[in-house]
Amino acid sequence: MSQDIDIEGDLVTRVEGHGEIVVNATDGQLEACEWHVVESPRFFESMVVGRDWDEIHHIVSRICGICSVTHTMTGLKAVEDAMGVELSEQDVKLRKLALAGETLQSHVLHLGYLALPDLVGAKSVVPMANTHEEEVRTVIRLHKLGNELIETVAGRSTHAQRTIPGGFSQLPSEAELRDLRASLEGSWNDVETVVDLVLSLADELPEFTRETEFISLTDPDEYALYDGVPYSSDTGELDLADYREIVNEHVVEQSTAKFTKHNRDSYMVGALARFNNNYEQLGPMATAVADRFGLKPVCHNPYLNNVAQLVETAHLIERSIELIDSVLESGLEAQSDYHKPDVDVTAGQGVGAIEAPRGILFHEYTLDETGTALEGNCVIPTNQNHANIQLDMERLVPTIIDQPEGEIEHTLEMLVRAYDPCISCSTHYLDVEFVDTPPER
Repeated sequence: MSQDIDIEGDLVTRVEGHGEIVVNATDGQLEACEWHVVESPRFFESMVVGRDWDEIHHIVSRICGICSVTHTMTGLKAVEDAMGVELSEQDVKLRKLALAGETLQSHVLHLGYLALPDLVGAKSVVPMANTHEEEVRTVIRLHKLGNELIETVAGRSTHAQRTIPGGFSQLPSEAELRDLRASLEGSWNDVETVVDLVLSLADELPEFTRETEFISLTDPDEYALYDGVPYSSDTGELDLADYREIVNEHVVEQSTAKFTKHNRDSYMVGALARFNNNYEQLGPMATAVADRFGLKPVCHNPYLNNVAQLVETAHLIERSIELIDSVLESGLEAQSDYHKPDVDVTAGQGVGAIEAPRGILFHEYTLDETGTALEGNCVIPTNQNHANIQLDMERLVPTIIDQPEGEIEHTLEMLVRAYDPCISCSTHYLDVEFVDTPPER
């Protein structure tokens, strides 16, 4: 008998999309295992062509509703690189603060609404409102805190408008920053509650490993998220200007989204990659969370990307408090005194890279002498993980092929979700259908 497994769900190509896992096996022997991405690309790179330099970041923010701040700021960094625009120290700190807020809310969204139901055996977070009411309320508070952080600095939580080339159009007030700091300080009990819950369920995370390459930004002075240089766990520091040679995007037959590879046939980006490459730069609270789970670099279990996100959640709160203290200590410019940057528009080509919640994100733009975009290129974190998902499945499926159908279904769903594909309106579960004969090709 041939066993065919089709998994279809709202999985990402570039931002939102559909993907499916096709596994065919006969008498326990694996015949086919493929990760299919079947959604049409949305061609955002083409949308920026012919648009002005100060419009690009607004356009590319629409690539994703969850990671809009990251796309905005990566687009800004690329435009600023093309025209030689430098930011003030204050504005860099405020951008880092907005990025911390987005990463915090994204991690909490994934952990609390998508990953935890897997661990408690629920189909979605809705039933958990009855079985884990206080924990769900805690997740909601932390998610709201991330959004509050973004709104305070960038004006609104989605498609923020205050970040502009060279700086900000408007600054938060000192009072707003102090209120935000108090909220961050008051969140530690909520973080501990989530840590305790995930730790109590950690045995539900499969023990699966496959050695791979990890790529992220890195910085000797801090846990790299906004600034840094690309780094490979295999080959060391890389040149951002050569990012195309880092990602090596290529077309595969089964996917409408490009796959990537660097030193091996695949690599992983995201929280686990950052944790493995930058462990020494984590704050003490984050390190303590990692220690409770026994998580140490280098970890090759993709399911523990969930735990790495939890570690980063603690780090983001620590780091946000530090950034606010630094801005206030230096003396935040009064809004009446703040000078919106004057940008000298020139022709140029620029590359920007930022760690989005799900991994390193690259933007590149070429501008003519009027600042009009001639060309654009974006390499999304989820695209960089497609090949790694494929190879993980090829290694994983033979080890679980003799398990009951329900267990196979659950394990494969969890693997895909462990990568936290960048989808703004994903469903929690993937439909898995077991059939006796393979589909016609």
